[in-house]
Formats: sequence, structure tokens, C-alpha cells
Amino acid sequence: MFEYSYPDARGHFGPYGGSFASETLTHALTELGQAYAKYWSEPEFLAEFRYELAHFVGRPSPVYHADRMSREMGGAQIYLKREDLNHTGAHKINNVIGQAMLARRMGKTRIIAETGAGQHGVATATICARYGLECVVYMGAEDVKRQSPNVFRMKLLGATVIPVESGSKTLKDALNEAMRDWVANVDNTFYIIGTVAGPAPYPAMVRDFQSVIGQECLTQMPELLQRQKMAADQPDAVVACVGGGSNAMGIFYPYIPFEHTRLIGVEAAGEGLETGKHSASLQRGSSGVLHGNRTFILQDEQGQITETHSISAGLDYPGVGPEHAWLQEIGRAEYVGATDQEALEAFHYLCRTEGIIPALESSHAVAYAMQLAKTMRADQSILVCLSGRGDKDIGTVADLTGNDYYDRPSMRGHIVKGGHAA
Repeated sequence: MFEYSYPDARGHFGPYGGSFASETLTHALTELGQAYAKYWSEPEFLAEFRYELAHFVGRPSPVYHADRMSREMGGAQIYLKREDLNHTGAHKINNVIGQAMLARRMGKTRIIAETGAGQHGVATATICARYGLECVVYMGAEDVKRQSPNVFRMKLLGATVIPVESGSKTLKDALNEAMRDWVANVDNTFYIIGTVAGPAPYPAMVRDFQSVIGQECLTQMPELLQRQKMAADQPDAVVACVGGGSNAMGIFYPYIPFEHTRLIGVEAAGEGLETGKHSASLQRGSSGVLHGNRTFILQDEQGQITETHSISAGLDYPGVGPEHAWLQEIGRAEYVGATDQEALEAFHYLCRTEGIIPALESSHAVAYAMQLAKTMRADQSILVCLSGRGDKDIGTVADLTGNDYYDRPSMRGHIVKGGHAA
């Protein structure tokens, strides 16, 4: 078994992680770290967390054998961990529930969040509606345009969505604005970060809340592999997409001791790593500090953050969680890329062969698993974290493929029953 025990007491994963925050936030981060340390070992907190995951989210999420896809690839058997079937449509809700429970115990009445693809924003708005908390979500203006269904969902749930017009108008800029809000309103505000990044204790805390994904797989995979008369108890490879990397850490972390299981993160290679238009921080970045932690980031020679590119809003980010940087450095995880085109082809393929519409983020993992399966034997297996569903992406896919798509009947001049002519 591979021995692993990170972070250290100061929130470091080797040279990565730590806390690089303004003096104004130092007390808030210390208070959060103490609250997390207290409640994450408290039986009452853990019982409530498990109850919420079972009865509000609908866990455990199933693992599905993609039989037709496996046959057509002609190699390893492919299994999908169906996080897309969670309430709100993605893995994000696991972490949001945990952090919202902490916020209530800490007496915070106002919640802020950043979002890229909108799935973290929807999950945050959902739990705030249920708990009666004020909710403000920062979202890059570019992402507001390409993820409009999720923007409307957040508003339906009572959240205030603030488009961010600065910088590249994507996830990085949304996170910047959320940090500024937190500094100005630290007394009554809890910042729910959606990924395994940010200053300590966020990377480890988000990982722990998301690790339910991998923990469930450890108990689900042996039975499924036995049904296929496979000799191994656990998959030969676990594959997940990586932007900030929360779904990947959620499924990787429980598998770290299983040294015979490869852990493979798939970054957004955009238009190709050689073009410079990508979001592959681990493959093309270097060590630096971003959003309160040291990790791999995309930067120029002067240390300025460079612009990123991906068709997937959730992967369009110039950094990555510090634990991924450490797992790459110690050789426990591998990081590869899938281009926009490969992800789009995987999106359509999964729709038409398995009847599943995946998120564009998850499609990157599916794309790489399809390539990997062909290089493996039929008695080997790949477990893919299908982190979210693709309803939010169908407008973007329609534009990318030149198809008409109208999300409001009035856009085609139709009047719905109960509606009125313009």
C-alpha cells in the first residue's frame, strides 16, 4: 500500500499549498480551520453530513458499466461514477453541504461563492435556499453568456448573481472578486470555495467533503468487477477531469494507497498544448502563488497570469489544486490533456452510445478514457468520474456544431399557454 498523509499541520502538500492571504483574512482562516478540525471529527456533524448526502443529494451515486462503449473501444471495460445523477446535477453539492453546515455552526448568515460552469453556483444557491441563508455568486461575464441555463437556475433559487467584467471574465476573475467581497464583509460572511484550491484549510477541507465519491467506489467496484469475472478488486485506472480538481481529488484520494490503480487527471488542452490556447496548468505551468496557495499556474516570465482557453467553463482556469501538483511531483498521479475537439467528440459519443449527456468538463475525462481503453486488455478496467450532466452545455454545443437551439419559446415567436404576446 502507498503511504500518504498530507497536508502537514500548516496546510502544505510538500512545497505546495499553504496560506498566502491578506492580514484581514488571517483571523477568518484561522477560525475556519479550527471549526473544521472540531466538527470533522464530531459524530453529530458527521451523522448530519451523511444524512444530507443520502436524503437530499441522493447518494450513493451509482457506478455504471458502459458496456456498449467498452465493446466499441475494443479494450478495457469502462465504468462511470455517476455524479451527474446527484441533486443539482454534479459533484459540487457534496462539498457545498459540508461547508454550509460549518457556516451555520459558525453563526455566518451570508454566503458568497465563485462559479465557472455554474454547477458550484447552483449547488450553493440550492443549499442557501434550503438553510435560509443570503447567497451571492460571482461569475465571469463570459461564463454568464455560455452557461445561461445555470444563471437562471441560480436566480430561481433566490441567489444574486454578479457578472464579473474584469480580466478574461472567467473563473479566475470571479474568484478574485469573491475574495474582495470576503475581505470587506468578513464578520458575517462565509466564503464557500468550490474547488480544492485557495488558502489552507480549503484544499484539504474540500477534498475531504468530496472524498465520499472515491469511498463509495471502493465498496462498489469489487461487486461490479466480480460480475464481469474480473480478477482484480479495484480498477486498473481512475480517470477524472481537472480544472481546479475537486472531482478528481474526491475520487483519487481514497485510491491513493492502492498503488496498482493508476490515477490520471485530464486537463483541458484546448486548441492544443503547442498553440498556447489551453488551461493545462500542470503540463505547461510552473510553480507560483495564486488565490492564496502555492501551486502550478500558467504565468509569463514576469509572473503575470496568462489567459486560458477551453470550451468548458469549469476547466477554464490558470491554476490547479496544490495537492494535484504534489501528486504529480511524487509520481502518484499522472496528468494528460484532451483537446476541445476530442472532448466535443466524446460528448456526442456518450450521448449516442450510452444515452448519457455529460458535462463538457466530464467529456474531457471520457475522451481520454476512450483512448486509454484501446491500449489495455479486455480483462482490465477504467473507472471514470462523470462529474456532471450536460444540460447546461447544450446551448454551447449547438453553437459549436452550427445547430439551432432556443431555450425560450418566445425566441421563435411562440407564445406559451398562460403567456402574452410581446
